[in-house]
Amino acid sequence: MRPTYGQALLDLGETRPDVVALSADVQTSDFSFMFGDAYPDRYFNVGIAEQCLIDVAVGLAYEGLIPFVNTFAVFMASRALEPVLTHLSYGGANVKLMAGYAGLSPQMEGPTHHAIADLAAMRALPGMTIVSPADDVAMRELLPQVADWPGPVYFRFCRNEVPRIFTADYQPRIGKAHIVRRGEDVVLIGIGTMLSRCLEAADELAKDGIQAAVLDLHTIKPLDTDSILRAARVARGVVVAEEHNILGGAGSAVAEVLAEHGVGVPLVRVGVSDRFAESGGYYPMLDKFGMGVSDVIQAAHDAMARAQRVGGPER
Repeated sequence: MRPTYGQALLDLGETRPDVVALSADVQTSDFSFMFGDAYPDRYFNVGIAEQCLIDVAVGLAYEGLIPFVNTFAVFMASRALEPVLTHLSYGGANVKLMAGYAGLSPQMEGPTHHAIADLAAMRALPGMTIVSPADDVAMRELLPQVADWPGPVYFRFCRNEVPRIFTADYQPRIGKAHIVRRGEDVVLIGIGTMLSRCLEAADELAKDGIQAAVLDLHTIKPLDTDSILRAARVARGVVVAEEHNILGGAGSAVAEVLAEHGVGVPLVRVGVSDRFAESGGYYPMLDKFGMGVSDVIQAAHDAMARAQRVGGPER
């Protein structure tokens, strides 16, 4: 996803002279150096100074430019969080926060670099839009929309190679969930890299006669409540899978929607179960810390079993 991001940002710069890019000295990590090499007068490396990174970007935004700000997700949602809150979100600055190395993808750096609470932090900020592409195709399609989208955006993506899910005809829209697979027994909602694991789980469930719908929730805020409610009202259970703590992220957002609209379908959250992970291989760590395909499958069975105990979902 990183080379794809670098190329997509470079392509955006070719058509949008108002786009500028900033880095907290991570330009070779996230491939934003491609933009800097092509447009050195529109690229600003502030060094390892995340708070300054945000303040410089806000100033550029108030001058009518569209800053794409680059650092690791964990630092965007921790070191930089105060200026993101007070200077960016509060003022509604048109700044795009490009949060690479999300979730457990900075695997060998360990828990200090894992981003498992960033969605919770950013989701609580008024006016913040949150986007998380599932593969490189989604990255290319969504990035130009981020530039056009008014106000602050938090764009979360993985460090590692991920399975390609979509083809060239994929046309996502910010704020609209994408139905990847239809089914009425259980709904699997995948965020970012977990979408591919939801699709694998759906294939396995189908072998047991269970038809799982799979939703690509690439936009966590604003949430597509209509699509979520429509799918949930005909299902026996809902599963939300995200590379994040199960507290405060997309699973919590979906739970809020179901509760507020009185939809009594059981929901099971798949993610990091309120703990820190460790250093190790990326995909083995996903499996070890509750985000394996088997975890999604088990969550689907658990949700449907709960529905049977309470008499089924609201139709």
